Amino acid sequence: GVGAADDLRTVIGALLMFVLIIAVLMLIVSAIIWAIASSTGNAHTATKARLGAWVALGTATLAGAGVAWVNFLLDVGDQL
Repeated sequence: GVGAADDLRTVIGALLMFVLIIAVLMLIVSAIIWAIASSTGNAHTATKARLGAWVALGTATLAGAGVAWVNFLLDVGDQL
């Protein structure tokens, strides 16, 4: 198997958890700014905040899937 697979899983899991937390916080901030900008009639800021919300959502999705992907690859590496 892979020599340091458990250590690698721990490190990658911790890094992706950090990315996931930041992405969720950015999603919350972008959604709040989007709501405030829309209610005050600031279309440019609302558009930028909406884009930020979509990017944060995509980042959170990829970070969540990244943990499963790394675990899958390490399990495949153990079988080789």
